[in-house]
Amino acid sequence: MLKRKRPYKTIIALVFFSIILILFFVLVDIKLRDVFYDIAEIKAVQLATEAVQKSIQQEAAEEKLQYQDLIIVHKDNQGRVALMQADALKVNRVATNITIAVQKTLEDLRWQSFSIPFGQILGVPILANCGPRVKYSIMPVGTVRFSITDKFDSAGINQTRHTIYLNFDTNLRIIIPSKTAETVVSTQVPLTESIIVGGIPETFVTVPGGIFGSGAINGTVK
Repeated sequence: MLKRKRPYKTIIALVFFSIILILFFVLVDIKLRDVFYDIAEIKAVQLATEAVQKSIQQEAAEEKLQYQDLIIVHKDNQGRVALMQADALKVNRVATNITIAVQKTLEDLRWQSFSIPFGQILGVPILANCGPRVKYSIMPVGTVRFSITDKFDSAGINQTRHTIYLNFDTNLRIIIPSKTAETVVSTQVPLTESIIVGGIPETFVTVPGGIFGSGAINGTVK
C-alpha cells in the first residue's frame, strides 16, 4: 500500500517559502526606500536653494539696494576711512522683507509635484530616465532664520572689497512613499558689495564677521 504524503509538510514548506519571500521584499523595499530618500533629499535641497536665491535676487532688485544704503562710511580730513557703521534699521527692514519673500517662495514649493524616475534609484546611468516616476513632496517646517554677515577681501593695491551676505536656514520635511524625514537647508547669498579705496581700520578687517560680527543682526520669520 502506498503511503500518502502528509499535507502538513507541504503547508509548512509553503509557509516557510512565503516568509522568506516576504522578508526579501521587505529588505529590498527598505534598501530602495533609503536610496530614493537620499536622491529626493538632494533634489529637494537643490530646488529650495535655487528658489531662495532667485527670491533674494528679485527682492534685492526691487529694493534697488546699494552698498551706501546699508553701510555708512566716515572719512577723516585726509580721505582715509575712519569709521564704518551699519544702518541697523535699514538692514533689518531689508532682511525681514527678503525673508518674508523667501518664506512665501518655500511655501509655494509645498503645492508643486516632484518625481524621480525609478531608474535613478538603481544607480545605473543608462537607466537613469527609465521606469515609472516615483513622486515626492517638500514641506517647509517652522520658521526661516536669517543672519547678516560681511567680509573684507583684498581687491588690489590699496583696495578692499567689502561684501555683505544674507544667510538663511530653514527646515524642510521631505515626504516619499513610506518615509518622511526633515533636513536643514542653509543658503548664503551676497546682498551687495563695494570696492573701498584706501586703508581700512584693522578693527573692522580682523573681526570675524566684519562690521556685523558673528551674526550680530539676525532674526526669524514665521
